[in-house]
Amino acid sequence: MKRLKERWGIHSNFQIVIIFIVFAITGSSSVYVAKPVLEWMGLTRESFPDGFWWGGLVYATLRLILIFPIYQVLLVLIGWLFGQFRFFWNFEKKMLSRMGLGFLIK
Repeated sequence: MKRLKERWGIHSNFQIVIIFIVFAITGSSSVYVAKPVLEWMGLTRESFPDGFWWGGLVYATLRLILIFPIYQVLLVLIGWLFGQFRFFWNFEKKMLSRMGLGFLIK
């Protein structure tokens, strides 16, 4: 736990607990929100043919692609609600820059 606190620049165990809670809520929420967003776009599981094996694969791929940006936004938003905006904003900037998407936040 000490190494994690040093790596993240955190000073208290309470702050680590809050950060873990934010990660848990964000992961669950992004998966939950992706389905209604796809439905709003008119892409339901029934939109893809059952006769073909790739119908479910296409739907799952679209849902995973949609989960990524939803997760990024929710991570910062929920982090802000829990009073950890600075940590999650820096975390977000570092993650996007490592993925080659740092230009999105400049």
